[in-house]
Amino acid sequence: MSARINYLCALIILWLNLVNAEYSETYGNCNFPEGGEGVCVKLQECRELYDIIKNKRPLYEEDKEYLRNRQCGYFHETVAVCCEPDVASNANFGNNLLPDPSSGMCGIDTSNRIYGGEVTKIDEYPWMVLLRYKKPGNRFGFHCGGVLINNRYVMTASHCVNGRDIPVDWSLHQVRLGEHDTSKNPDCEEDDCAPTPKDILIEDRIPHPNYIPTSRNQRNDIALLRLAETVRFNDFIKPVCLPTASHLRNNDFVGQSMDVAGWGKTESVSASNVKLKVRVNGVSKSTCNSIYSRQNVVIGDEQICAGGEKGKDSCRGDSGGPLVALDNKSPRPYWFCVGLVSFGPSPCGLEGWPGVYTKVSHYISWIQNTVRA
Repeated sequence: MSARINYLCALIILWLNLVNAEYSETYGNCNFPEGGEGVCVKLQECRELYDIIKNKRPLYEEDKEYLRNRQCGYFHETVAVCCEPDVASNANFGNNLLPDPSSGMCGIDTSNRIYGGEVTKIDEYPWMVLLRYKKPGNRFGFHCGGVLINNRYVMTASHCVNGRDIPVDWSLHQVRLGEHDTSKNPDCEEDDCAPTPKDILIEDRIPHPNYIPTSRNQRNDIALLRLAETVRFNDFIKPVCLPTASHLRNNDFVGQSMDVAGWGKTESVSASNVKLKVRVNGVSKSTCNSIYSRQNVVIGDEQICAGGEKGKDSCRGDSGGPLVALDNKSPRPYWFCVGLVSFGPSPCGLEGWPGVYTKVSHYISWIQNTVRA
C-alpha cells in the first residue's frame, strides 16, 4: 500500500497552496474512527483538518495517519474527509443521500482494467457486495450479491430477500464489502494489498412492495438493504452511480457492452472464491420475449436482457449483483448500475438465451423515496 500512501502525501503537498473555500458539497454522513458521526466534505473545506496541513510544520507521521483515518471518499480527484458538522462551513448535513455522478463520488474504478480475462483485479468493481446468510446451527454462507449505492444502502434483487428459493430457516444477516477472494485475507497483488473486508450488519430489508416471489415473470425484482452503520470508503469500497441522467433513463441498452461481475453465488450454489467478470451485450425486449415465451415468461419494460453467448452469462456473477456500464457521454466518465441479476436459463450460459436483469432506471423514484439519512 506504499504507493497509495505516497499518493496521499503528494495530495497533501498540493493542498498546502489551496485557499479555504466555502462549503460547497456534502456526501452524506460518516463515522469518526474514535466514534461519533460527522459529515463527509472536501478536505480544504474542513477547517479542523485543513489547518493541520496548512499550519503545522513539520507534518509528523501521526498527523498523516490521523488524516488518512478521516478519509471518507473523493470529490472529483480531491480526497474527502469526515468533519464535524459545526466545523464545516455552511453545513448542509444529511443532504445528497444518493451521490451525484457529476461529483466524482460514485462509479469510480481506478484499476488498470484488463479485458478478456475473467478474474478481476483486487480493486476492480469496488461497489461489489456479498450477502451473508445465517443458517441453522450458527452456520453462515454467501449466497447472493448486491451493489453499494451510498454510505448506508446496498441494492440487490428482491428474490435474495424474500424469494421463494430462500429457505425459511435462513436469515439475511450481513453484507461484506471490499472482498476479492473469500479464501484469502489479505487480498494482495504483488506488493499491493487490500484492507480486511468489512462485514456490516443489515438494519433493514426493504423488498419492492410489488414484487411477487412466486411470479414466473419476476417483475419488480429489486430491494434495498439499510446497513447498521455508515460505510467508510477507500480504494476497495466505493459506491456505484445510478442511471439518473435522462439519456440513461431512456436508454434500452440494446447492443451496448456491459459488465457483470461476482463470485457466481446464488441461493443454492456456491461457485468461485474469487470475484469474476464477464462482458455481455444488451438484447432487445422483442428478441428476449421470443426466446422466453417458450417458458411462458413475458419480459416487461422494467426488465432488460443481456448476454446469450455460449459460456458467458450472469452465472459468472451473483444473483442480485449488478450489471454495469460506463457513461462516456458525461464530462467525467463514470460507471453506473444498469441492472440487477434476476434470472436466466438453467443451466446458465446457454447459447441464444440471454440473462434477465431488473432495469434499475425504472426504479429511480422508488429508490430516492425509500432511502433516508
